[in-house]
Amino acid sequence: MKVVAFNGSARKGGNTSQLLSTVLEELNANGVETELVELAGKPLSGCIACYKCVKNKDQRCSGPKDDMNEYIEKMIEADGILLGSPTYFADATATIKALIERTGMVGRANGDLYARKVGASVVAVRRAGAFHVFSTLNAFFLIANMIVIGSSYWNLGRGKDKGDVQNDAEGLKTMRDLGQNMAWTLKKLKA
Repeated sequence: MKVVAFNGSARKGGNTSQLLSTVLEELNANGVETELVELAGKPLSGCIACYKCVKNKDQRCSGPKDDMNEYIEKMIEADGILLGSPTYFADATATIKALIERTGMVGRANGDLYARKVGASVVAVRRAGAFHVFSTLNAFFLIANMIVIGSSYWNLGRGKDKGDVQNDAEGLKTMRDLGQNMAWTLKKLKA
């Protein structure tokens, strides 16, 4: 079993990355292989509506030349997908939205590539707007015909400066519970 996590933050190793890493640690402790993909510094563009993925049906994006096809392959190979984003102006980052648009379009155009995989979102927030980000990320899983994993609270952690989420005890517990729930679900689905 494998879970791939995508960090849509502009900061590598920042609060979003730390929250995702907390989830991944729990998954690892439960025998699940994990990978964290940091999107910071990657020039990713949104879908250009060329519809070549619909025509070609080759599980690839023919749009802008970047690392998107590598990310699509990682999603196809994984049993679970985590999407993480900080809260930017009460929404997800443009980078994670580009990932959602293009991997989502290719997935739908090729017979629902991610159907029945498990997915969960992770949100870092300073103060407000996190629930909108949570909804944006979860919409990807729902339209992709995936199983959405919840936790003991909304999957978010609070912090402004790098490392502040380490002071959010409830947020960290939520991430650990999320990792345990995701591992439990993956094991049940594989049984």
